[in-house]
Amino acid sequence: MARPHIEPYDEREASFRRLTLPGFPKGIHYKSLSVDSDSGACSLVVKFEAGWQRPAGFSYSEMELFMLDGSIEAGSESWGPGRYLWVPAGVILPPLRDPRGARALLFHNNGEPTFAAPDSEHTHARRDLLVNVDAYQDLAWKSATKNPAVAPGCMSKVLRADPITKAYTFLYCMTPNFWQDNISYHDCAEESYHIWGTSWMMQFGDLPTGGYFWRPPYINHGAFASRNGCLALGRTDCDLFNYFHFNPWTNIEENRQRVVEKLASERPPLYQWVRNEDGHNHPAMHAHADGTVHEHGPGGATVHEHPRARRRRR
Repeated sequence: MARPHIEPYDEREASFRRLTLPGFPKGIHYKSLSVDSDSGACSLVVKFEAGWQRPAGFSYSEMELFMLDGSIEAGSESWGPGRYLWVPAGVILPPLRDPRGARALLFHNNGEPTFAAPDSEHTHARRDLLVNVDAYQDLAWKSATKNPAVAPGCMSKVLRADPITKAYTFLYCMTPNFWQDNISYHDCAEESYHIWGTSWMMQFGDLPTGGYFWRPPYINHGAFASRNGCLALGRTDCDLFNYFHFNPWTNIEENRQRVVEKLASERPPLYQWVRNEDGHNHPAMHAHADGTVHEHGPGGATVHEHPRARRRRR
């Protein structure tokens, strides 16, 4: 995802702009949180005017919606605060109407926002994958199950998990006086929006209500704290693994190197398969039997030729 590192950002300081994309009914205003400059995928805060309505229709990119306040009438349902939807591309939602005004988080994950109002769903739509849940009322809080896990006092509700990429969307909360003293980074990109409350992070300071970040992989963050607690929505683009340490001065490349060393030590056959794919030259990064890894310096090592290449020259 070609999104820059944004942290911290307080969306309350920005003004809403009128959404004027083709096909969208009038009455939607938005604030941009982050945008993928390559695909047009985006994370938005949207506001619906009182009386706004939209016919039944679908998006050509998969879409996520989380209601912040107000309510939207969707057919026979009423979507109030905490309502979460993950809508596969091409799946039709019923006619929508907002009687009194509402705000929501809106995510288009693999393309720019689109809207079409055909008579039927797209041929390849996967309605069986639709998620429609009241995240506040229908799901229970659970302690962190990741290993290694964050400190006690940070709990989550998984709203949707991708069975292939392991990307997931989740609510999380920090209890009052939550504290974790180590530093972490991940292989995944992650983003978060504070629905309520303030958390503190050593590198970036306070993230208040309306606070947001988009954080690419391998960036140090922590220690963490929240004096009065907080509630937030989080998203990742693949599985989240916590790499914990206590050195705030490591950079992205050093953190990546630690991940490579961990893979070489714990899963050496997989590491060798990834680094020595058939037809490639000797990798610049070299793993020894004891699990240590080093990089060949410029001019300090001979590139080993693959045996097939020698045979082809004969």
